[in-house]
Amino acid sequence: MVGLGWRVGSKVQRWGRSCLRGFSSAAVPSQLENVGFIGLGNMGSHMARNLITAGYKVTVHDINENSMKKFSEDGIPTKQSPLEVSESSDVIITMLPSSTHVLEVYNGPNGLLCRGERLGPWLYIDSSTVDPQTSRKISTAISRCLLKEKKGYAESPKILDAPVSGGVPAAEAGKLTFMVGGLEEAYLAAKPLLQAMGEKTIYCGGAGNGSAAKICNNMAMAISMLGVSEAFALGQNLGIKATTLTDIFNCSSARCWTIHIIQFLELWKVYHHQGTIVVVSLPN
Repeated sequence: MVGLGWRVGSKVQRWGRSCLRGFSSAAVPSQLENVGFIGLGNMGSHMARNLITAGYKVTVHDINENSMKKFSEDGIPTKQSPLEVSESSDVIITMLPSSTHVLEVYNGPNGLLCRGERLGPWLYIDSSTVDPQTSRKISTAISRCLLKEKKGYAESPKILDAPVSGGVPAAEAGKLTFMVGGLEEAYLAAKPLLQAMGEKTIYCGGAGNGSAAKICNNMAMAISMLGVSEAFALGQNLGIKATTLTDIFNCSSARCWTIHIIQFLELWKVYHHQGTIVVVSLPN
C-alpha cells in the first residue's frame, strides 16, 4: 500500500449542532470516510466531534449511555457494541481508559475481533494510553486476520497504536500530538484522520512504539513534577513564598510544563475563594 497525502480542510474550533457536518465529505478520502469511534470520555468525545466537523461520517459507541445520548441528539449514529460499530466502518478509532478496556473492546464478547479472522474495517487506530505489550498483542492478532472484502487500498487489515499528548484542551481545540507505532504506510494513509484531531503527528516505528513513546513522555513529565515539588518544599522551608518561586522558575532555567500547572492551580484557588467554579484539566 502506498503512502497517501491528502489534507482535510481546516478545523473549526467552535461549533454547535447546526455545523456538526459543516465540511463537505468530498474533502475526505473515500477509504477513510466511514469512521467508528469507541470511547467517548473527556478526550474521545472531543476527538470524535472534530472528525465530524472535518466531514467524516462517524458512528460512535460507549458503555456510558449518557455519553452516547449527547451524540444521538445531534444526529450522530450510535451503536450498542464495538462489533456493531465495525459493521458500518472503514476505520475504527478507540480511545479508552486502560489496557483492560482495550483488550475487552477488541477481544471480548461483541468485540471488534469476536467473529474470527475476517474483518470489515481495513484500519484500526488505538489512541488509548496503554503498555506496549498490549498494543503489540492486538497488532499480532490483527495481522492474522483478513478483510471480508478485498479493497484496492489494502489487502489486509492494519492497526496503529497512536496515543496522544495535550490533554482535554488540546483534544477540544484539535491540537493533539499523536505518537504513532505500526506500519509506516498505514501511518501515512491515516494522517488525514490524525490531522483532523491534532496538529502534530510523529511516527515512532513498529507496533507498540507509539505506546512506548507515550510512556517515556509520561515518565519524563513525572520526574519533572517530582523535582519541582521538592524544590518548592525546600524553598518554602527556607522562607521563600511559593508564588515567588513560581515567578523565578517561570523566567529561568527551571521553567517547565509543571510550573504552568502550578499557576493554573493558584488561579483556581483565587476563583474558588471568590465562589467561581473553575475546571482545571491536566494534559494527558
